[in-house]
Order: sequence, then structure tokens, then C-alpha cells
Amino acid sequence: MCDLTQLISLKRKEAIKKAWYKFTLNKLSAVGLVIVVVIIFLAIFAPFIVPYPGDAGYSFNFALGSKPPSVAHLFGTDDYGRDVLSRVVFGFRYSLLMAVVVLSIVVPVGCALGLLAGYFKGTLIEQLIMRITDVFVAVPALILAMAVCAVLTPSLINAMLAITVMWWAWYCRLTYGVASSFRNEFFVQAAQVTGASTFHIVFREILPNCLGTILTRATLDVGIVILLGASLSFVGLGAQPPTPDLGTMIAQGYVFMPQWWWMTLFPAFAILLTIVGFNLVGDGVRDMFATEAL
Repeated sequence: MCDLTQLISLKRKEAIKKAWYKFTLNKLSAVGLVIVVVIIFLAIFAPFIVPYPGDAGYSFNFALGSKPPSVAHLFGTDDYGRDVLSRVVFGFRYSLLMAVVVLSIVVPVGCALGLLAGYFKGTLIEQLIMRITDVFVAVPALILAMAVCAVLTPSLINAMLAITVMWWAWYCRLTYGVASSFRNEFFVQAAQVTGASTFHIVFREILPNCLGTILTRATLDVGIVILLGASLSFVGLGAQPPTPDLGTMIAQGYVFMPQWWWMTLFPAFAILLTIVGFNLVGDGVRDMFATEAL
């Protein structure tokens, strides 16, 4: 028994090493991973890293207002005299928080519904789930999110809720397509013959074979969720001042373009860097699972 456990543990370690090797074959994905790790590190330890942590909240110093980048303020200051670099680093927190909260809800809900629809393909269950999904997919994502936010009080939490309401359908559609292709495979038929429950077949037999596609999509969607959140904040339907949200900072700074360009440029570049980083990691995850499948 001990030898069997050690063998299983050894195989798992070898699988992890092989997966990591496949991931690092894509040099751009490795660069993206470094970017993501740095952004996460900055977001977690922002109060201890930024030069002016007080500028992330209710703070103003009009004597320092709209100062260009300098040694004291590497990204310059905004019209209230707050350090833009400090606010950008804190802005990573809210962007990552939105992505984590939204995906933590939509991925389980969407995938569970997609798995059920795929397994019960051709039944009333599939028709009910997929027709509701089609309604949400048919409406443009940003438009639906803006409509939900417009009904609710503009805030970061309501922006998360709005994106969650419209995003689950895409995971349902994705998982439905993958699960449908596996429902007639021999391992599923074998589980049915042995009397396995529906829960066991769906979540223990079919789901593991869908994880590669789901994880790849979730990694790529981090950047999209962050962009959607910034878009809602830009039009005033997301996080409200003085929250150092990147979209809000762009909205406040673009009215001063091009004279005070740093107020808009650096928050926009932060969003771009975050999206590029997660997209590169998502490409690496996709290639890794595709290679493993071969």
C-alpha cells in the first residue's frame, strides 16, 4: 500500500514537472507569468511598497496638483495632488479583486449548468438551460452589464454583480460543447453500466476532461473582466471616487488631455500590462493542455 502511494505521488510530481516544462517552452508565456506575479505581489503588498499610501484614499494637496513625472512622483500627481504611482499600484488590487470574485462565481455556475446540459442533451433539461443561455449570449456583454449597473447604485460590488450576471452564460456554452462530445465515450458508458450516479458521471468522469478548456478560458478571461470593470468605471457605473480604480482614474484624467497626459497614460498602461500578462499566461496554459492531450 505504501509503495502504491509513493508511486502515485511520484507520477504526480513527474506530471507537474512535465506540465511546467511544456509551459516554459513558450517564452512569451513565461514573460506573462512574470508580469502576473509582479502585479499580484504589488497588489498584495501595496501599502508597504508605494511611496504615498495615504494618497489611495481621501487625500488632497492642491499645492502639488497636476505635477509632471519627477523623482519625487515617478508617475506625476493628479489634480488633487495625489501620487499617481501609488494610486495605480492600489488600482491593481481592485482590478484583481473584481476578476477573482467574478470568475469564482461564473466559472462554477456556468460550468455546472453546461455539464448538465451536455450530459442530458436532447432532453427538456438541455433545452431549458441552453435557451436561457442563448438569451444572455445574444445581448452584448458590455451593454448588458451597463444596463444592470444603471438599475443598481454605481459601486464596485454592483459592477462585479453586473459582470457576473452576463458572464456565466459563456462558460455554460463552452462547457456544454465539450461535455456533449464526451457523453457517449466509453468511459461514460462504463460508469453508467456500473450504476454510477449522475453526479459521479458528470462531475467525476466528464468534468476532469473539460478542465483544460475551462482553465484556459478562465485565464484568458481575467484580462477581459478587468477591461469590462474598467469600462464600467470609466462611464461612472463602477467604483466611485476616491477609490483608486484604474478605470475611474482614466475617466478623471482624460478631460485634461493632452496637457496633463500622465494622469491618463499610466493607469491605461497598467490595464494594458495586466491584460497582456494574463493573455500570455492563458496562451501558455492552452498550449500546455493541447500538448498534453497529444
